[in-house]
Amino acid sequence: MVQKLKDYIFINLGLLIMAIGLYFFLIPANLAVGGVSGLAMVIQGYLPSINIGLVMGVFNIILFLLGLIVIGKQFGGKTIYCSFLLSIIIGVFEIVLPLEAPISDDIIINLVFGIIIQGIGMAIIFHYNASTGGTDIIAKIINKYTHIDIGKSLFLSDSLITLLAGLTFGLTLGLYAFLGILINGLIIDKVIEKINVKIHALVISQDFDTVNNFIHNELKRGTTFLPGVGGYTNSDKKIISVVLTYKEYKKLKIFIKKQTPKTFIIMNFVNEVLGEGFDLTLQVR
Repeated sequence: MVQKLKDYIFINLGLLIMAIGLYFFLIPANLAVGGVSGLAMVIQGYLPSINIGLVMGVFNIILFLLGLIVIGKQFGGKTIYCSFLLSIIIGVFEIVLPLEAPISDDIIINLVFGIIIQGIGMAIIFHYNASTGGTDIIAKIINKYTHIDIGKSLFLSDSLITLLAGLTFGLTLGLYAFLGILINGLIIDKVIEKINVKIHALVISQDFDTVNNFIHNELKRGTTFLPGVGGYTNSDKKIISVVLTYKEYKKLKIFIKKQTPKTFIIMNFVNEVLGEGFDLTLQVR
């Protein structure tokens, strides 16, 4: 229950960050960088009085119904929650903080800041095994009937929206929006990579049991013993192999410095770990 509450706290934070990037930078600059939000911006281009948050909500309902008919009941509660809460947040922003013009007159500033902020928010949402729905559903339908990879399907669905944006707001803004969906994907991948980063440590110590017991009892991680031979002493050694989070590695390093200062550590960053004690989450937009 505590973990579920923590997940939703961070999902809400991700949604708020994403909404800020959209509402204050991308939407007022007419940068429709894919997704339901981009489609709503295109429609608002023809019907300026329409509330974007409301349009996003309507399209999310339509897409969810389409997804249920075509794909089946493969939509998690988190995705439903995220898609509608994002629409609500943006709708509230439009009522409470109406914008007459973009924050900056520089299109590059709006694109870069909007994409970075939105991308960070989306990465947080994806990290907690949720998504904002929308074009994910279109991509899954394309994937089901054409067997095109889900990533390419997502790019196709968002590219169609940027094409509509180009027809609505002009070629220049359409090209900026297309650039935006490329940058957005890179940012999401990099942020998720940093959030998910793990450390593989090899520990060589004379106080082998002390270090091994600390890893088991304090860090609650399993270890693997590797045989080794000292190149200088020609003596047999045991090498501890362990995969840790960055926070756990810092604890191990502090412990070793205090308790076994002659211990030798080699560490490498790893981006994916499969197996007991570590989650495998497929993140798609």
